[in-house]
Amino acid sequence: MTLAEDNGPERGGDDLLAAEYVLGVLPADERQIVLRRIDTDTAFARLVEAWEAHFAPMAAAYAAVEPPPAVKAAIDRRLFASPAASAEPRAGLWSSLAFWRSLTAVAIAALALYIALPYLSPPAPQPGTRLVASLAADNSPVKYLAVYDAARREVGLSLVSGDRGTGKDFELWMIEGKNAPVSMGVIPAGQTARIAVSPIVQQKLAQGAVLAVSLEPAGGSPTGQPTGPVVAAGDLKGI
Repeated sequence: MTLAEDNGPERGGDDLLAAEYVLGVLPADERQIVLRRIDTDTAFARLVEAWEAHFAPMAAAYAAVEPPPAVKAAIDRRLFASPAASAEPRAGLWSSLAFWRSLTAVAIAALALYIALPYLSPPAPQPGTRLVASLAADNSPVKYLAVYDAARREVGLSLVSGDRGTGKDFELWMIEGKNAPVSMGVIPAGQTARIAVSPIVQQKLAQGAVLAVSLEPAGGSPTGQPTGPVVAAGDLKGI
């Protein structure tokens, strides 16, 4: 689900929009709209900050990656190479106070860029390794954000809104085309949860299946198929 599909608070509103922005699943034009709102809408900016903190443990599970040496060399060439400067007399250049001031400012900028580079430009994931879905349904307050991590063979779920109620459980299902839904298990209570994915289901998810959440008796469906209403659903898409 994107901003264009989320036309009002009944579909998740600003809370879901902020979460989708933090996950990076919005198209470029919609990200620009969100960026402008962050600059002008304090309440919305706080929502974005809250979701960044909420998803921080997911990012912490991945090790930092050192940039290739060629990246540092390219930064040095772009920042320090100056044909006009090299043409000046050597004595005048090295004795220039303005030169040293500008060199200090450029060096600080280069250092900051070099340190931030792994975070600004992370290595692109391999196709199909991570998929994301916004799970929602008309006339339902239940909304989840789901991230499928093929490398870890698990689906991470973040509850955006909704309550299962007393004596009830949410159950996660995979739906492939017109085939019968396949249970992926009861969703543990809490704001975040992880569900392991079997090899058979993993193959289906890699092709972009639909995830759905149904409301079931405590412990899950007694029949192996959804017995309660489907309260949220969405397509898995690559990120």
